[in-house]
Amino acid sequence: MRLDKFICKSTSLTKAEAVTQIESGAVSVNSEVITNNTQQVHENNAITLAGQTLIPRASRYIMFHKPLNTICSNVNEVYPSILNFIDVDRAADLHIAGRLDADTTGLVFITDDGRWTHTITSPKNQCEKVYRVGLRDPITEDAVVKLTTGVQLQGESRLTLPAQLEIVDSKEVLLTIVEGRFHQVKRMFAAIGNKVHSLHRERIGAVRLDIDVESWRYLSADEIISFMVTDAAGKHCSDTNAKPNQR
Repeated sequence: MRLDKFICKSTSLTKAEAVTQIESGAVSVNSEVITNNTQQVHENNAITLAGQTLIPRASRYIMFHKPLNTICSNVNEVYPSILNFIDVDRAADLHIAGRLDADTTGLVFITDDGRWTHTITSPKNQCEKVYRVGLRDPITEDAVVKLTTGVQLQGESRLTLPAQLEIVDSKEVLLTIVEGRFHQVKRMFAAIGNKVHSLHRERIGAVRLDIDVESWRYLSADEIISFMVTDAAGKHCSDTNAKPNQR
């Protein structure tokens, strides 16, 4: 992580205060004075501030059940930030790992561990996300074939990766995708001539939403580590209990 972030995670200093300390020459990394606040450091490095060894606070990993008309941002905008619902110290240090639109509900992760977030959001890890999708029109056999083989999104040259689809009823499906393109689920159904009326994320990787709307809890150690484990195919974030495709 960046040196200024490490200091913020190890002290009560703000980012501006941490930068001031670094630029003043008060910070050493492995006995070498560092004045560049963007210097990349590791928690195993010996980092001192004014001669005092710094030990970072433990990272936090939070599940939140996002309600309608809230935004995955650290600040309020047209709609309130979901961080308003999280009662923890130094909430400003947290970020959202995998955002949802204001009109989308469901599972969101909030953390201060950037490397963990990268594991979830990096396209190469193909982390599964499951959405309950309410549709304007009944799902058709042709639409099932297209979604499970790949569709052409407007303005993009590459087809989406094959999705998994479970039909709940004619106008509701469970869609599993491993990409995170902009507004992907809505655009996938628009590409096949349908429209999403409601969208709710139920699962990320092996972790399923299990709390009431507007509630939050810390993830368990097993849930946290599940995103660091690869399956037999070398993929991260798979759910061994997931149902197969159904048509």
